[in-house]
Amino acid sequence: MEKNNHKYTYFPGCSLSATSSAYDISSKIVSKELGIELTELEDWNCCGATAYLSVAELLSFTFSARNLALAEKLGQDIIAPCSACFTNLNKTNHYLAEFPKLKEKVDIALAEGGLQYNGGVKVRHLLDIYINNIGYETIKSKMKRELTGLNVACYYGCQIIRPKNDFDDPEMPTSLDELTATLGATPVNYPWKTKCCGSSLMGTKEEIALKLVQQLLLCAQENGADCIVTTCPLCQINLDAYQGKINRKFKTNYSIPVLFFPQLVGLTLAIPVEDLAIQKGLVSAEKVLEKLKI
Repeated sequence: MEKNNHKYTYFPGCSLSATSSAYDISSKIVSKELGIELTELEDWNCCGATAYLSVAELLSFTFSARNLALAEKLGQDIIAPCSACFTNLNKTNHYLAEFPKLKEKVDIALAEGGLQYNGGVKVRHLLDIYINNIGYETIKSKMKRELTGLNVACYYGCQIIRPKNDFDDPEMPTSLDELTATLGATPVNYPWKTKCCGSSLMGTKEEIALKLVQQLLLCAQENGADCIVTTCPLCQINLDAYQGKINRKFKTNYSIPVLFFPQLVGLTLAIPVEDLAIQKGLVSAEKVLEKLKI
């Protein structure tokens, strides 16, 4: 499929349309500044989500396939900033290509809605677009300030690099670290960068999830991070929203801002803080802004 230069179909997913609106807002404004044209997929539906996939696999694949079928009509790659959406859409794409019997069942469901999917869409993560289609050098050329002196824990989470993607290593990813360094900040040693945050366990097995998040925060704190930067809305919520509860439970004193990576890029482009929705974080990012003299 022939692709237009820096034009993509945008799939916000449920999280970016609700609890993680800061990710949506910052992704759109920063992408525009970088010359990326995002067209939101009309009439998109839930990707099927991780929890849904565990109880109704075929229905989950069908949900994602419907989005792919709609996107195929537009003739562009589809971008999913949410790590879970990226994983589910990407997994569906691969499974439909690799398992004919599954595709037959999904095709029947799509046909009921007057749709068909021929495998003509590539699923991309926004981070992939920034580093491989825009590139570090182009981003650097657009920067109006550097994030000198800011120590950042780059947290990929467990989804965007596994099981299949073609833009980073699944065990030792470096793309977000390299982007952070390009912005003038210092990516700290963060060996927990691909460990799970507990995901939706926070709603079902809170004790387990709190322990996982506590370990992530501890690792960031011990390595001198001023903030954590992530690619995933659920990771951001778990790391940001539960610091108070974790402090009470574990007798700790965490106060680590958790930002989305487009927000970090946006700061170097001198986009106003309010326009990047940084104020939406529950743990204040004031100490980050003060360190950067913004």
